[in-house]
Amino acid sequence: MQTLIEQRKDSRSSVAWPVSVWIPEANRFVNGRSCNISKTGVYITLPVTAPIGTGHLVELNFPRTEMLAKEKGQFARIKSGKIVRVDRKSLLENAEIGVGIAFE
Repeated sequence: MQTLIEQRKDSRSSVAWPVSVWIPEANRFVNGRSCNISKTGVYITLPVTAPIGTGHLVELNFPRTEMLAKEKGQFARIKSGKIVRVDRKSLLENAEIGVGIAFE
């Protein structure tokens, strides 16, 4: 039996936002969806074909609604992060992988 130890420092909020991930190693964007987010990181789902791995640095693009973009002056919130976890347990169910990213 394996015991998991909670390592998060901040509480997470459940969200379901579209997100584009820039993967420099592959020189391409991959579209996914956020599942939860905190001040220090995010957990997202990506297609199984996403060329990522633990330790990769990525750039996250969270699109904003037109109203929020007018208020903030930008159409997207850009964050950089490091992949700290790749979860492949849902791989066969929905052809997605879960990815934990710590913001830089």
